[in-house]
Amino acid sequence: MPTRDALTLLLIAATTIATTLFASPPAAAAWQPTKPITFIVMAGQGGGADKAVRFLVKTMTDRSLVNVPFEVVNIPGNSGGDALAELQRRRGDDHAILFTLNSFYTTPLKKPELKIDISSFTPIARLAQDVFLLWVNSERKDINTIEDFVKAARAKGRDWVMSGTGTGAEDNLLTEFFNSMYGLNITYRALKGGGAVAKELAEKQCDSTVNNPSEQAKFYAEGLTKPIVAITPERLQQYIRIPTLNETGMSFHYYMQRSVVGAPAMSGSAKDFYQELFKNLFNSAEWQAYRKKNSLDGELLTGDALKAYWVKEREKHKRWKMTIDVLQAMNPPPAAN
Repeated sequence: MPTRDALTLLLIAATTIATTLFASPPAAAAWQPTKPITFIVMAGQGGGADKAVRFLVKTMTDRSLVNVPFEVVNIPGNSGGDALAELQRRRGDDHAILFTLNSFYTTPLKKPELKIDISSFTPIARLAQDVFLLWVNSERKDINTIEDFVKAARAKGRDWVMSGTGTGAEDNLLTEFFNSMYGLNITYRALKGGGAVAKELAEKQCDSTVNNPSEQAKFYAEGLTKPIVAITPERLQQYIRIPTLNETGMSFHYYMQRSVVGAPAMSGSAKDFYQELFKNLFNSAEWQAYRKKNSLDGELLTGDALKAYWVKEREKHKRWKMTIDVLQAMNPPPAAN
């Protein structure tokens, strides 16, 4: 028979085990999607964002990383503002994510009436920073440098057309940059996405574009379009013969984020699921090969670091737009021909 002291020790041990079991219930199973995931693209089909999303979805499907299908939805209206409004409307939805352009910043700044608060969205992952080149049709044998471009655009005045993806969007800002820095009077024409923009240049329906490499890749390979200058700090390996704007004496470069964003008030467990999913995708051989092929740059950012990046970039775009407005007021464009 156990002694009194032994019985006391057994009782204490049993009480401790019971207390631990009741105080610390088993952890809940990790969150998994239970219905199709809506993957919103704030631009039209065929553009850089659309191509990247469809590549990501194919990779996730091929690797069986998610147990439900994705529904890719293109919402280009209002320069991406309609897409942001849709994601904001889906507050608390764990099955809605969005792939961004820089209109993530510029559209809410230009259209405050939309009442879009980008800080309310759930930061999941920045997968890359995309780059821009200035493009013309290959038949323009007279344009091979930025100086040639400026000369031709200045001669044509307002009749020179730069096609882009939306009023206030990245390529609209870059058009304003060229106008203000080089004393041009280029007319900007908004289309529904980078794919349509690239096609318009290939078909000589506009004079120039500032497409991403992935958007012009097909037409460039076919010899229909050509880049004049890269708006990057250093030359791109895939376009090593093309000088940067910095090399021409204009110290300027511009990136566009490629980030995945969740709906406002997404649950913490869903956010953790998506952050781990896209972290694995970022490190995959498939995505790294896609980045190299399309001249994508930038390290992975998630969570608070990504939200801080948004705040910094929003302020940068706000100050940049103010600077352009001042320069245009000081140096108005030449009168129409």
